[in-house]
Amino acid sequence: MKFKYLIRTLLGTALLMSCHTNPYTGKKTIALVPNSQIFPMAFQQYDKFLGENNVINGTSDAQMIERVGRKISKAAERWANAIGHPEYLKNYKWEYKLVNDETVNAWCMPGGKIVFYTGILPIAANERGVAAIMGHEVAHALLNHGQQRMSAGQIQQVAGVVGAATLGQKNPQLFAAAFGYGSQLGVMLPFSRKHETESDKMGIELMAIAGYDPAEASLLWQRMKAKSGGQAPPEIMSTHPSNDTRIANLRNWAPAAREKARKFGVTSFQ
Repeated sequence: MKFKYLIRTLLGTALLMSCHTNPYTGKKTIALVPNSQIFPMAFQQYDKFLGENNVINGTSDAQMIERVGRKISKAAERWANAIGHPEYLKNYKWEYKLVNDETVNAWCMPGGKIVFYTGILPIAANERGVAAIMGHEVAHALLNHGQQRMSAGQIQQVAGVVGAATLGQKNPQLFAAAFGYGSQLGVMLPFSRKHETESDKMGIELMAIAGYDPAEASLLWQRMKAKSGGQAPPEIMSTHPSNDTRIANLRNWAPAAREKARKFGVTSFQ
């Protein structure tokens, strides 16, 4: 479709004009909004969220979240040092909080601000499960996925305006509906699924470097699938890969994650 081609053309142009090379992957990514602007906004929003929600402190679960978070972020620092980019993390301000909420979720804001909801702890089941989730969330921050999503959203808006002016003159209402559906299904959702897959892969490498057995990650997603009762939208309609795709990927990636950890001197895994 023309609008799908339009967005991809604009994405490619933006990548050439305003790109950032991630030291962990060596890949160029779109960076229309610099982290120097994004991080302070994220930190402010994080503090606001904590002030409006029931943060749990001092319990064994809260201490575990903090302990695992420190280990995973330390693994990220060791990795950055090993690839010769210790400066990359200088503006990250890691923080790991447990919030009393039955939602089955955890998230990370740009710059390293992480929240676990109590609702995800039964599925994590153990410290290794927490490490699998933490590794995934830390990976989102290290790979600057928030910056990329913000940049892609801006490009989608520009593409909509340009497309309406050029392709949608005869029937603007039809174009708007088709553009919204087509750009989401054909570009934005695959973009999001790609980010989730990248974070899954890097996440188990981080947990392995931190000393946690990466085999737990696929078991975590088996528990997640059981919790959902197998009910999920088709992968093509989702922001995330399917549970089955993630389970298979994580199982396949675990041996390589252990091997990567051994290069950092990690020979046993808890």
